Amino acid sequence: MNTEKIPSRNDVPSKDKWDLTKIYESDKDWEADLASIPSLAEKLESFKGKLADGADTLLAALKADEELDRRIEKVFHYASLLNSADQGNSTYQEMYNRAMMAYTAAQASTSFYIPELLSIPDEKINTWIEQDEFSDYRVYVKKALHIKPYTLSEKEERIMALQSESGQTANNAFSLLTDVDLDFGTLKADGVEKPLTQGTWSDFLESQDRNVRKEAYEKFYGTFEKHANTLSALYSGSVNNDIFVSRARGYKSSLEAALYSDKVPVSVYKNLIDTVHKNFDALHRFYSLRKKVLGVEELRHYDVYVPLVKSVKSKISYEESVEIVRNALSVLGTEYTDTLCGGLLNGWADRYENKGKTSGAFSSGAYDGYPYILLNYKDTSIRDVYTMAHEGGHSMHSWYSVRNNPFMSYEYTIFEAEVASTFNEELVFKYLIKNAKDRDMRLYLMATHANDILATLYRQTMFAEFELRAHETVENGQPLSTDVLRSIYRNLLEQYFGSEMHFEKSSDLEGLRIPHFYNAFYVYKYATGISASLALAKRVTEGGAQERDDYFKFLKSGGSRYPIESLRVAGVDMESSAPVQAALDTFRELVDSLEKEL
Repeated sequence: MNTEKIPSRNDVPSKDKWDLTKIYESDKDWEADLASIPSLAEKLESFKGKLADGADTLLAALKADEELDRRIEKVFHYASLLNSADQGNSTYQEMYNRAMMAYTAAQASTSFYIPELLSIPDEKINTWIEQDEFSDYRVYVKKALHIKPYTLSEKEERIMALQSESGQTANNAFSLLTDVDLDFGTLKADGVEKPLTQGTWSDFLESQDRNVRKEAYEKFYGTFEKHANTLSALYSGSVNNDIFVSRARGYKSSLEAALYSDKVPVSVYKNLIDTVHKNFDALHRFYSLRKKVLGVEELRHYDVYVPLVKSVKSKISYEESVEIVRNALSVLGTEYTDTLCGGLLNGWADRYENKGKTSGAFSSGAYDGYPYILLNYKDTSIRDVYTMAHEGGHSMHSWYSVRNNPFMSYEYTIFEAEVASTFNEELVFKYLIKNAKDRDMRLYLMATHANDILATLYRQTMFAEFELRAHETVENGQPLSTDVLRSIYRNLLEQYFGSEMHFEKSSDLEGLRIPHFYNAFYVYKYATGISASLALAKRVTEGGAQERDDYFKFLKSGGSRYPIESLRVAGVDMESSAPVQAALDTFRELVDSLEKEL
């Protein structure tokens, strides 16, 4: 019997790894920059008590702040990428932790800075920043003034800065537990004994063999069941930390605290949930269709990821996937596609799974170096083509933002990021469906697209609702025990999946294994992102030069605008429920077509 093994990091060819020398040529160079952070913090600290002395002094302080922040970002980015690629490497763990310690120490020593900056009378500081010399810092100062109502005193800000490192404990422990320490065992599939990991989990759940899906599900969640109390304690700790920060700063809720800096009204979050609830019927119809197509007496939780069209199999190499992405995104022009595809083939991407590598995929851009992409690419899943395009959307957003904005205002928000990524996915779908060679492939793509909208819009909204309920439970005075968390999540599972679904005893453990929950109120941005991106993809592909230029204005805006405003420039209003409803209508139309065809 053959056995597939996950390679160690040292066994991965260099061509399949990202090229981090574009950040630092060597770890020694990284060490030198890490060592320079305290002196740069001291330089900024030398302006303490002087920021209101005059425009020239404030400008010099802003430049010192920029130098410190850019150095910290570079140092932390490098260490974070090394650690993500091999979390079991103690050297990389130490580098990551040292970078975090340096960041925390710099935050603590310069905690006077923002409170003192905001103590300058508004009339005076607003006059100063209109001078030409402040052009690189104007947006930064205005955004600082926006958070003025929730900025604390110098001593209080220092305490908050000192707490930030310990506040990451739950997240760090969860990551190490689930990505490194947990052993899910192996499964026999197609005559091969294969390891069950966070990375291979989706492969098993897409198997046409229901026994394989069932065994994978039971082994996977059986492992989580053994650690359920630890996982619930970690997530409870993360929620408590979110609430501590929001209350310390004077926000009405942890939700408001998460949304305020982006100027996103709480109503956008709650309207998303309400609009999705009003469209449960199409979702429930899709699960009924899945039950009929699979021919099962009872639809189980492990049945929801297997492709509906059995006869279509895909095997797409990494290089072939890059060319699909290139062709699919051609409407955006050769600068976009040549830059992205060149990067995917030459140093931007860490391509395949290895032991200790972070599961899933992400894009991580900074002002220095490439806009890097972590993948766990598998040539057996067409979803990984979409994932490549998705993360490529993030990276190209970063690429344009860096080239069109000064350092202090280049960072776009996550709210905007999930538009650029899912926009690319939509273009990939349009390209693949247009070039489908037969009916089965067309149906396969339609079903995949329906699943992707479901996963990004319905599923992420369910996650968002879970986060909201968990935080509100504590804010209302009830602690989060294991039973409480599982009960909240099971209730949501039953609402979203409907009466056709039969859940396992362990199904509600899904709520304790989602990494994004440790970055509170993040996942709703996937749902709003796909809603905006579907509207913009239609606008760009059916429009002309103006519509494409509007989209590039959005990509280039970086952090120069608040997200609701930047999306209006692109051509969509996310304060309205209309984009969410339109995306749900697209899903409904796909379900209608699939019901007729299947």
